[in-house]
Formats: sequence, structure tokens, C-alpha cells
Amino acid sequence: MTIDDLIPFLASTAGAATPLILAATGELVTERAGVLNLGVEGMMLTGAVAGFGVTLVTGSATLGLLAAMGAAMAVALIFAVLTLSLQTNQVATGLALTLFGVGLSAFAGKGLAGQTVEPLPRIFIPFLSDLPFVGPLLFRFDGLVYAALLLVVAVGWGLAHSRPGLILRAIGESPDSAHAIGYPVIALRYAAVLFGGALAGLAGAYMSMVLTPMWVEGMTAGRGWIALALVVFATWKPRGVVLGAYLFGGVTVLQFHGQGLGLAIPSEFLSMLPYLATIAVLVFISRDAHTILLNKPMSLGVSFRADH
Repeated sequence: MTIDDLIPFLASTAGAATPLILAATGELVTERAGVLNLGVEGMMLTGAVAGFGVTLVTGSATLGLLAAMGAAMAVALIFAVLTLSLQTNQVATGLALTLFGVGLSAFAGKGLAGQTVEPLPRIFIPFLSDLPFVGPLLFRFDGLVYAALLLVVAVGWGLAHSRPGLILRAIGESPDSAHAIGYPVIALRYAAVLFGGALAGLAGAYMSMVLTPMWVEGMTAGRGWIALALVVFATWKPRGVVLGAYLFGGVTVLQFHGQGLGLAIPSEFLSMLPYLATIAVLVFISRDAHTILLNKPMSLGVSFRADH
């Protein structure tokens, strides 16, 4: 592998990792509050079609991103009402939410197939962007690549040091205790679910507005499920999300760069790699049950009723 081959591969990895970072960070906050939302895939697709459609009509990427976040938050709100207010099973409701998002996005995107939008502009920093090797790897990406990394830092600091973050973690560990000392458990769980929905929508929009940039039915191709696995891979710690996202991003990009890198591997097998890697990582992590139990929110997936 030469430098000329390595630079495009690593740069593409950063792009492929960004939607995973966004979606997994949102789900991590949701799960830290004790809510398990398996509907990430559906919310990503909803955000992808909404963001692309609004950008295509208005010509404004900013409005497209806002629309993607709003649409995914609306879907997340349905999940929140069902699981937090009506006390439905979180696992079953999340799976239904994914099926709903898949169908809704396919219906809404019928007239959008084959059209394209201008991708988000890349940020060029004088002198730094022109540096050999380092410039293309660090200083030639669109704003969302950097925003995703800053978001992880902010979420990590917030959960560890801020009062709202500590309260959120307390709710995820013991909602009964948090409720007993006066914290609004249901309201804060609503906020966490909506935050997760907003980031899932942003992740979907990144795929349809930057990586492609066009609308293709089912374009997330399982990345929502990979984002869910990333939260476990990271043992519910934001910094682990970045590591896992770039790992899975590299595996995903490998299927497109494999032949150029001289890998004599069938393309069908390369297409399987991201999902095989997901299974392998989860199997590996499950061997260390102590670490998982140490960091996993104790009330994850458990319904809470304030009047009980």
C-alpha cells in the first residue's frame, strides 16, 4: 500500500465513521437515561429522506439538517410516548419503530430517487490544508466531521462533570431513587430520547447529503444497528464510540478500496465485513461480563412509572 492509496482510504474512513459517531452518541445518551431505543435505523432513514428532500426543494443545507433532526425527533417522540407514558415494551416498540421508519422513508422518498444535491462544502484552512499527508487527513473535511468529534467531547464531559449529566446517569442507574429525591425522571427520559432522535436524524442526513449525496431507499444499510452495537462496544463511554466508529468506518470503506489496495478478496465478502466485524466485536466484548456490568446502566430497558 502506497501513501497515494492510504490517504484516500483514511480520509474516506473519517466520512464513513461520522454518521456512526452521531447516531451512537445519541443512543448512548438515551441509554444512559435507562431507555433502550432499538429504532435508530428507522430514525436515521427518516432523517435521511427529510434532510435530502428539504435541501433539494430549498437549496439550503442548513434547513435540510434541521428538517432531518426535526423529523427524526418526531419519530423518537412516538417511541417516547409509547414507552415512557404508555409503558409499552421498549424492545418491541423500538423494533416496530425501525420498521415504521423504513416504510415511511420509502414512501416519502418515492419522488426523490435519482436526484442529487450539492454536498456540504469542505473546510479549507490556509497553510494547514496544504500540508502533505497531514492536510488531507485532518484539515479538508466538512463541518459535520469536526462537529461530531466535538460533540463526543462535550457529551463525555457533560456526563462526567455537569449537574444535568450526573442527574441523567442517576436516573439510568436508579429511577426510583432519583424520583424519591425530586428529579423528574419521565421528563428527563423524554429529553434523552429526543436528543438521541435528533442525532440519529443528523446521522441519516449526513449519508444522504454528504456521503452519497442522493436519496436511495434503505441507504443506511444496517448502520443504525451498528451504532447500537457501538454503544456496547464503547461500554457506554463516549470516547469508546469514536474508536469503534473509526474501526467500523475503516472496515466499511475497505469494501470500496479493497481492489485498489490489491486485496484479492471477493467483493461479496468485503460487503459482509462490517456486519461480521460487528458480530465478532460483540462476541469478544461479551467475554468480559464484569466490564459490561460495571458500566451498563442498571435500569436500562426497565419501565418506570412515577406513581408507583
